[in-house]
Amino acid sequence: MRRAQLLLLFIACAFAGPAAAEYPDHPIRMIMPQAAGSSTDTVTRVLAAALSDELHQQVVVDDRPGGALTLGLDLTAKSPPDGYTLCMGPMGALAITRHLVVPLPYDVQRDFQPIALVARGQLPLAVSPVTTFHSVPELIAYAKANPGKLLNASSCNGSPGHVGGELFKFMTGADIVHVPYKGGALAINDLMAGRVQVMFESLNSIAPFARSGAVRALAVSGDHRSTAFPDLPTVAEAGVPGYSAPTWSGVIAPAGVPRPTVDRLNAAINRAIQSQAMRQFQASIGDEPAGGTPEEFAALIAADSRKWGEVIKRAGIRLE
Repeated sequence: MRRAQLLLLFIACAFAGPAAAEYPDHPIRMIMPQAAGSSTDTVTRVLAAALSDELHQQVVVDDRPGGALTLGLDLTAKSPPDGYTLCMGPMGALAITRHLVVPLPYDVQRDFQPIALVARGQLPLAVSPVTTFHSVPELIAYAKANPGKLLNASSCNGSPGHVGGELFKFMTGADIVHVPYKGGALAINDLMAGRVQVMFESLNSIAPFARSGAVRALAVSGDHRSTAFPDLPTVAEAGVPGYSAPTWSGVIAPAGVPRPTVDRLNAAINRAIQSQAMRQFQASIGDEPAGGTPEEFAALIAADSRKWGEVIKRAGIRLE
């Protein structure tokens, strides 16, 4: 009997395959759907360095801009769900563009696995220094008294600044004309010069100009004041109750990644965003570290998709 048991054990060992390698055992690709040097790209690179330390494997950033953020997400959706392809998903890609590009080559809810929310941000409401507005009520009063005379710049059609501006118009009844640009830098230049008068733009892009007085910041778009500009009220505090247009970004993966791998990545990202390098960088641009579970991130994507889908439909926004 003893001899038979030993024989069976020998046979089992002989036919057993090699032990599965522990994840991750080779470098991970982090796809970035925006251009190198963009604010989201910069955050992604700082996160990738911190995440490399946590996972003990290199996380390589792969910039894949184009197609109104769809090129990088499509590549992610069609990658093997093995945890070795991740993607930094900004709010625009996951909650806004899906309502503007028809048909999309992927389904946000079906084809992606949310991993973790990385950062929350704000959009300062800024005006040209040549204007006489020093508060949100003054801006609203002028817009109502002079319909169609104010121009609201944005970095592009369908950007968070664009839809945030449309929400502002709906909630205030202000008649302000949207002017899309090909990039935030061009729009900010025209705002400084007075060729456009109003702009909602990311803190990372416009904060230096607001601090120097080259543009005049009136408020921030989020649910609470920004740590970068604590003296600025929120738009809601400044006279538009209920207004809320924060921004965010987080890491996603192709759908079907095994749950143990999802949990491993989620825990590593939650630690990485609390690293000194991430906290210092986010503080420098006014973003706030986020974190949380995959389910919480999925719920945020769904809620903001519904919200901005309604705004886009009401405004009749179309990509050109």
